[in-house]
Amino acid sequence: MFSRGIIYILMATMSFAVMNMIAKDLSALPAMQIVFFRAFGTFIFVFPYMLYKRISILGNHPKLLSLRATVGLISLTTFFMTIQRIPLGSAIAIRYLGPIFGAIMAFYFLKEKINAARWISFAIAFAGVIVMKGFDTRIDNYSLVLILISAMTVGMVFVMLRYLGDKEHHLTIINYFMVFCIVASLFTISSWTWPEPRYYFDICSIGVFGLIGQVLMTQAFQTEEASVLAPFKYMELVYALILTYFVFGETHGPIAFLGMSLILTGMLLNVYIKKRELK
Repeated sequence: MFSRGIIYILMATMSFAVMNMIAKDLSALPAMQIVFFRAFGTFIFVFPYMLYKRISILGNHPKLLSLRATVGLISLTTFFMTIQRIPLGSAIAIRYLGPIFGAIMAFYFLKEKINAARWISFAIAFAGVIVMKGFDTRIDNYSLVLILISAMTVGMVFVMLRYLGDKEHHLTIINYFMVFCIVASLFTISSWTWPEPRYYFDICSIGVFGLIGQVLMTQAFQTEEASVLAPFKYMELVYALILTYFVFGETHGPIAFLGMSLILTGMLLNVYIKKRELK
């Protein structure tokens, strides 16, 4: 029987997979317009709740919060740009390299140790990217650069969240991110297009699914050890592959699945090694 924490994270990854599928469905719109809908749909729920609960809006470290929000904005925007060009499953798989980039940055900036086994796990994951890029003609060089930027900035976000985690309320961190996304996206409003009626549900729900995912993910890590939950975070890829197959008819050949498997193997091996180190 699964623990509450595992159930929460399985539901959270499903919510994120649905949110990303919705973003994929909105691909006819400019990426920054999708960023706006994603952020505003969360902001309208988070901000009033923070006022009601008297949670700090500005926080204790506004400069770091602003930096985290800016980096998160870059990661989200480049991810949405990527999924307009390549299959969603491929984009999610390559973006999973984020924790590796985060570990490397923590190695250089926070002086955290990385043993030989973890370096090997990183190499396995990067080999998966090479396999996917080399054999999936749908992944062009520009898309690969975009998704690697998204993965690297996700890694930066992980490092900053680890620093801010016990210093700021999680809703303060989320709200900064949403506000920065809204403001930045409004600078591109001249390039926006009026969405077709069939997109109205997507527009109204993308931020809601994102918020549900964030809340459930937070509850998961509050009720279960991170080392137990970490492998289940990769269920998002499984959900995305199933959803996009039935909704968009996206398919992947054996080589693409091999590349995804190498990425997942490298990431899960990294989680296992980290868990062993903590014992």
